[in-house]
Amino acid sequence: MNLASQSGEAGAGQLLFANFNQDITSLAVGSKSGYKFFSLSSVDKLEQIYECKMGPHCVAQAGVKFLASSSPPTLASQSAGITADTEDVCIVERLFSSSLVAIVSLKAPRKLKVCHFKKGTEICNYSYSNTILAVKLNRQRLIVCLEESLYIHNIRDMKVLHTIRETPPNPAGLCALSINNDNCYLAYPGSATIGEVQVFDTINLRAANMIPAHDSPLAALAFDASGTKLATASEKGTVIRVFSIPEGQKLFEFRRGVKRCVSICSLAFSMDGMFLSASSNTETVHIFKLETVKEKPPEEPTTWTGYFGKVLMASTSYLPSQVTEMFNQGRAFATVRLPFCGHKNICSLATIQKIPRLLVGASDGYLYMYNLDPQEGGECALMKQHRLDGSLETANEILDSASHDCPLVTQTYGAAAAKAYTDDLGAVGGACLEDEASALRLDEDSEHPPMILRTD
Repeated sequence: MNLASQSGEAGAGQLLFANFNQDITSLAVGSKSGYKFFSLSSVDKLEQIYECKMGPHCVAQAGVKFLASSSPPTLASQSAGITADTEDVCIVERLFSSSLVAIVSLKAPRKLKVCHFKKGTEICNYSYSNTILAVKLNRQRLIVCLEESLYIHNIRDMKVLHTIRETPPNPAGLCALSINNDNCYLAYPGSATIGEVQVFDTINLRAANMIPAHDSPLAALAFDASGTKLATASEKGTVIRVFSIPEGQKLFEFRRGVKRCVSICSLAFSMDGMFLSASSNTETVHIFKLETVKEKPPEEPTTWTGYFGKVLMASTSYLPSQVTEMFNQGRAFATVRLPFCGHKNICSLATIQKIPRLLVGASDGYLYMYNLDPQEGGECALMKQHRLDGSLETANEILDSASHDCPLVTQTYGAAAAKAYTDDLGAVGGACLEDEASALRLDEDSEHPPMILRTD
């Protein structure tokens, strides 16, 4: 969720950016003063695991100091440190639970810095011909999205493998990257006037498909964890569709509502691919269940109501196609009523302390946590809200901690940092090759010496 404008304005005072990592185990927040990472292992507490503030001090929750110099770094040291350009952070993306982070600042909106935040070292930086609008990462690729081009980098050495040029104007930087190693696809708008989706194979570096998803321009895209499903929404915002990847076959169609002028803010699958959440500029978040209803053998109606229903469904074959589609569209399995409307937000579905939760980070400066009943659905209960700046606000606590489920042991920063690139927190059901994690070896200084590179 990028809240920064070219004028440098921010939402909720300091907030410029918020996003979940690929497996929804941490939350990254960018602000005017720097950036922070929070652990999502508990509902009761939003544990800060790292903070990098403007100036020469970046600190971790465990007390480890990075670049704690008494004087500002020189130009030479800035190329190897992460303290330069750490104010007005408008994009900060973390690779799973590793120490690799990609940073873009409003001070240098065309420059991407890739850093190892645990060591406090810069791996590389790239400058581009235009403003960076979005950055996406997985264990194979790093994608940089500009308004009319996309750059595909190899995550292992950060080299540019391919450039997709002259894409249709994409001022919102809309794109999605699958987190799966085997189905490593990139999706982006194929048109600025209609809802075409271009699907690109980032491993073989070739176009995979073009999906005519909507009549109106695209507003949101999201892959599931396996990389075999893609959810789409248009600027109209009433219908959510799910397609098979790479075939492009329509698998599901859900109706979010019939309201006009609804802007879809985000789409997100659960890690098991069973649920899909859609948030918008309204106060309602819809959660859809991706299940195929088994057709039962037809039964003769025994009541007048049953007979009328049978006639009504039979008549759909004579109705206009738009009306017939409405009969066949799925409705929300569960809903969330947010305490606001009109704020830009990002939603995600995660399992925290063994219970499915819906998480909503909003431009009002709060993270909202809701319980989802995977069997019954219905209205989701708000369990807790946390300030995205990490400060405590007891007056806004929703429930006493005693009413929560017994929490699991929270993983400390030291344990997570010790894993570095050997973590196995990948997508549920996705391939996670053992060799790839160790092949990155970002703990070795000689693996990725600091360098300054410029693209054409």
